[in-house]
Amino acid sequence: MFPKVIKLILSMISLGYAIYQFTDNYIGNGVLFVILSGMFILVYFKNEIIFLSFLRLRKQDFVGTEKWLNRIPNVEKNLVRKQQGYYNYLMGIIQSQKNLTQAEKYFKASLKLGLSMNHDLAMAKMSLAGIYMQKRRKREAKQLLTEAKKLDKHGMLAGQMKMIQQQMKKI
Repeated sequence: MFPKVIKLILSMISLGYAIYQFTDNYIGNGVLFVILSGMFILVYFKNEIIFLSFLRLRKQDFVGTEKWLNRIPNVEKNLVRKQQGYYNYLMGIIQSQKNLTQAEKYFKASLKLGLSMNHDLAMAKMSLAGIYMQKRRKREAKQLLTEAKKLDKHGMLAGQMKMIQQQMKKI
């Protein structure tokens, strides 16, 4: 993982070289370096390790996801606020398989730091509601579940929410 400053410097260097290539009438090379510069800027705003962690999580490889996330040194310093939210979101998903208390801590932190996608917020709140339900905190779970329903506009989590509601009725 490159520090943020190096990503910006590499972006500026490649953009400068792209301009040089355009002035020498090497248009193809210039376009390639503009795209390369854009990639460095994209990686500045979207952390590559978190992206690779999401790919591992998609394959249900929780151990691999945790290994990728552990490669980020000093999370508060190297990640912007939203990236920290996604880091905590991923760690919460991983810890929900092992330790509910740790998962609760990570999900709370991810909600506090913020997530950019509504369905991610809904998933985090629904997971936290499930943890609260298992800890017999029904009122807090119900409140989080209603907030998650409002955020889930496409109904992607409707099945899981119904299951949690049915389990809440049994408590």
